[in-house]
Amino acid sequence: MSGTLHLIDHPLVEHKLTLMRQKETSTNDFRRLLDEISTLMAYDVLADIPMHEIKVETPMEVTTGRVIDGKKLVFASILRAGTSIADGMLAVVPGARIGHIGLYRDPKTHIAVEYYFKMPKELSERDVVVVDPLLATGHSAIAAVDRIKEYQPRSIRFVCLLTCPEGVKALHDAHPDVSVYAAAMDRELNDDGYILPGLGDAGDRIFGTQ
Repeated sequence: MSGTLHLIDHPLVEHKLTLMRQKETSTNDFRRLLDEISTLMAYDVLADIPMHEIKVETPMEVTTGRVIDGKKLVFASILRAGTSIADGMLAVVPGARIGHIGLYRDPKTHIAVEYYFKMPKELSERDVVVVDPLLATGHSAIAAVDRIKEYQPRSIRFVCLLTCPEGVKALHDAHPDVSVYAAAMDRELNDDGYILPGLGDAGDRIFGTQ
């Protein structure tokens, strides 16, 4: 199945994203808003996640209901900023497993360099949601998906707050089967590889660093 771009433009998501963009938003508020947006986005991102039927005994009678298997779902967080999105999504899928991919961007080439990789076992039986606040140049996203595909998961999707035409094109050129879910598509990248108008460096704003 070909990957597509899904823009999650729910009013609550748009409202919170606008507050996050403001440069005067505090670290605490930025972190809280990201957690809230991530939880809201999870409803769209997981709309087609596999389900199965189980027997349920209500106070009235025995019936059947459909459930997801949270243990088959993996949130793969691109360090360091992706952890905040994973935490927000865990609020609605607490049984999900968590993987971590440590990448840093070379300041001159903008190429992603891996320094850490740890995933749950048996990825071939799992659906993986790669999370990172920004899909800018696409280098980190491509590197993360490259590594995860080595383990042949059932499916991979990519979730971010913001992206831009350059980032979406780069990821889809490299991995046309991976769908992208974003709260907004911004105008462009600047010469330093940052999204415009954007919201700045997500990691610095989450953790209060510079």
